[in-house]
Amino acid sequence: MYLTLFSIFFYTFAGSWIPAPVESANILAVETIGGKSHWNFMSSILRTLMDNGHNVTVFTPFTDGNRENYTEVDTSTEGTIFLDIDIKDLIDIFDGPIRVISQLSGMSRTLCDLIYENSKMKQVLANTRTDFDIVIIEPLFSECVSYLAVKLNLPLIYVQPVPTMGIMERIYTGEMSNLAVVANNYAKFGVPKTFFQRTSNLGILIYGTIIRMYNELIMKFTSPKDYDLHAPIPPSLVFVNRHFTIEPASPISSNVVEIGGIHLNLKATKKLPKDILDFIEQSPHGVVFFTLGSTVKMTSLPEHIKKALIDALAQIPQRVLWKYEDEIENLPNNFMIKKWLPQHEILLHPNVKLFISHGGISGLYEAIDGGVPILGFPLFGDQHRNIENLVNAGTAISMDILSITKDAFLKNVLELLNNEKYMENAKTASKIFKDRPMSPASQVVYWTEYVLRHKGAPHLTSHAMNLSWYQYYLLDVIALILVFIIVLVFLSYKAFISISKSFSKYSRNTKSKSE
Repeated sequence: MYLTLFSIFFYTFAGSWIPAPVESANILAVETIGGKSHWNFMSSILRTLMDNGHNVTVFTPFTDGNRENYTEVDTSTEGTIFLDIDIKDLIDIFDGPIRVISQLSGMSRTLCDLIYENSKMKQVLANTRTDFDIVIIEPLFSECVSYLAVKLNLPLIYVQPVPTMGIMERIYTGEMSNLAVVANNYAKFGVPKTFFQRTSNLGILIYGTIIRMYNELIMKFTSPKDYDLHAPIPPSLVFVNRHFTIEPASPISSNVVEIGGIHLNLKATKKLPKDILDFIEQSPHGVVFFTLGSTVKMTSLPEHIKKALIDALAQIPQRVLWKYEDEIENLPNNFMIKKWLPQHEILLHPNVKLFISHGGISGLYEAIDGGVPILGFPLFGDQHRNIENLVNAGTAISMDILSITKDAFLKNVLELLNNEKYMENAKTASKIFKDRPMSPASQVVYWTEYVLRHKGAPHLTSHAMNLSWYQYYLLDVIALILVFIIVLVFLSYKAFISISKSFSKYSRNTKSKSE
């Protein structure tokens, strides 16, 4: 009897807190960037939604084949795929915030043009009534990506595969992170600790904002498009690839959801190939794992750099697993090279003692998941910032790969391998990373369905979206205060002059009377 009464009570009162399930939704997704790491993040989000019964149609340059409730439209022939690029070319194009911002600002509208000129996309846009319920898309440096949601009159979700939104944060959320606390995506420091770094952070924001607005304005007049005729809309939600093991804690807007490491939750951990497993397990001192990801071609490293790397790693007692695209003559006995290596599975093996990486965010989450210290060779974009944050956390050391010497590299490798604090800090970070009230996958499902349930969830949008830039930064209030101070100083000065003249006149009159 008491159990029955308790059940009635529980379902009556607690049940009101359980959200109503969303019927199978039709999701239209677009991957704008031809980068494998970008697609890994996007595809993890889409796979989560598919697994929960939603239908996905995605425009992507990385196809894997259609399947139940999943349809792909191949866009690989219409844009640039960033795979196996020469390292010097990559750094020449994207090294430093000024180069990155200039390149990405010009690239953004080009990517929109490629998407909207796709024949299948034209069919989608031509339909006066759409079967889709929501749009999920990766933005870059232009609001032209929101045109798809505007045209179809659908809620919009942005997917941000890097930890912060940088100069676009105010456009997406209405808010702006404190520049004294949060470094820009393309800064070469993790936290702006010094006056110079805070000034640099402000400079990047101002430069990026001006360049973006200038390029948008010029292209609107010189090459106007259909999407220029429609006012852009802010996203209902932004999924950000962030977690505070890499990204220092900071306030976030109510329409931003952190799902850092989502690709780990959905990757079915496979068994390592036998030759790799044997190589790892038969190493009495452990293994060093070395890869620069899918974007950079390792064979494009200058010969003197390759020689320094190989000669240094040949001197350590650990074995070395190296992702390398070609054969190497006179390969040291402690090396194994492969054109492809199952990165996450390797990093989860307890005998892996060090990860040498370029600092791509996905690989860093995999290293944190496995509790492995990192030697970083950041190359471009957010990689410098990612590695520096781990340096600050005591789990990594950072180096410039194009200026290393054998001795300096060997010294840092041995420091990471022999100083126990790095492994201890890495294991602590791993525990923190895994300690969550809700998995990233569960968050994606909940918040996507939340937006669908509440018709775009406009209540999540900050009032800051209604403010002009000078109102948001209180420049009008500051200007009023400055005017008040100036008037007060001016009146005080006038009063002082008047009093001085009166006092001087009184003094002269008094003196003349006394004479």
